[in-house]
Amino acid sequence: MNTSLDMPQLIALAAAIGWASGVRLYLVVLLTGVVGYFGWVPLPSGLQLLAHPVVIAASGFMVFIEFFADKIPGLDSLWDVVHTAIRIPAGAALAASVFGADHGAMAVVAALVGGSFAATAHVAKATTRAAINTSPEPFSNVGASLVEDTMVPAGLWLAVAHPFVFLVLFVLVLVLSVWLIRKSWRFLKALFARVARIFSGRPDPGVVPAFQLKKNPPGDTPNV
Repeated sequence: MNTSLDMPQLIALAAAIGWASGVRLYLVVLLTGVVGYFGWVPLPSGLQLLAHPVVIAASGFMVFIEFFADKIPGLDSLWDVVHTAIRIPAGAALAASVFGADHGAMAVVAALVGGSFAATAHVAKATTRAAINTSPEPFSNVGASLVEDTMVPAGLWLAVAHPFVFLVLFVLVLVLSVWLIRKSWRFLKALFARVARIFSGRPDPGVVPAFQLKKNPPGDTPNV
């Protein structure tokens, strides 16, 4: 095992930690602490505090709470709202800690970029889940939550094991996140406007679903 991470691994890890903190902050802290505690990955000095047993226990407890809170429609969106002020600065701080005092300039850049990645991931998660919560069935909500549960450890592992592959896939994830934000936000704006029309007594034309698999061509009417 290498005694330390090289620069591509550090850059990929900072990006992964920043982004993943916007999705599952407590899971990031727990996984980073566990791999450092058992010596599976040589953590940078700025992250070694996460391997303390008290930090591992506290983050593990919060992971347990978040796992269930994030799968209950409505409660997951409230959880996201509360964590808006937590995930983004934490993502910036953790990304900066990858470099620490030994790489001062890189730490500042990592904080700025890591915070931006955390914000992008958080907004994409929050708006998408809010749009999904308008569906009456709970299965899509649980499915989206399980995908997030899987993406975080997979992203952290890939950043250390295959940093260049991670960075390529990471760009695609960022593009997808921006698309999800635009798509979900347009739907939520239309939904809010619909609610306002209903309460004002104006005609309600309805709202087009945020995500639909197939679109009828112009002039084509659906079968009755």
